[in-house]
Amino acid sequence: MNPRPSVASALAGVPSATTALSLFSLSHRVALVTGGHGGIGLEMALALAEAGAVVYCLDLPSTPDADWVKVQGAAAPGRMEYLKGDVTDQKALWDAVEDIVKKEGRLDVCIANAGIYGGHGCLDYPGEDLRKVLDVNVAGVFFTAQAAGRQMQKLGTPGSIILIASVAGTVSPKGVVAYNVSKSSVLQMAHSLAIELAPLGIRVNSISPGFIDAGCVQNIRIWLRGCFF
Repeated sequence: MNPRPSVASALAGVPSATTALSLFSLSHRVALVTGGHGGIGLEMALALAEAGAVVYCLDLPSTPDADWVKVQGAAAPGRMEYLKGDVTDQKALWDAVEDIVKKEGRLDVCIANAGIYGGHGCLDYPGEDLRKVLDVNVAGVFFTAQAAGRQMQKLGTPGSIILIASVAGTVSPKGVVAYNVSKSSVLQMAHSLAIELAPLGIRVNSISPGFIDAGCVQNIRIWLRGCFF
């Protein structure tokens, strides 16, 4: 009869925490996060940097605020950089992503997160406001994916493009028809891009966050009550 193994010998066969975490390491990887100045964009950028990536946060403000700079200081072992940019400007966005690749030599991850809200009753929704939401949330997401995919194709390296959709793309709250439509479009966009880019080794996925108390929705609990009741 074989003797019962000791605890030490049993644990010797278990991978260490460091080894397990290394499976998810993004060391020597470069990422882009649009809408990375605050909210969930900033949190995702920090998470990527904590996993070792160099992360470029692209957003509208000319310079990052003190909160962003504070988060940047915690971005280790990776690092965070800030870029001013508008996702609705296709050419400028393509150029900005190309500049990242020229500087860093690669692009591995892109998170198309930039988006805006906007609430009006469906019968009174102003056309200008509707077009603005769709311009940022649909065209802007598409232009971001384009910009990243073009560079990944040029580099000949596999990559990951993640589109931030929303539960509102599936379950529709009241009073935000443009937002609901835009996020539903992002879901279908992810399917279409995934089919086209898979042969290049580029994965495209979408994430549908729930209701988050971020910059685009203030007093979220009060707002939620009005959406569904």
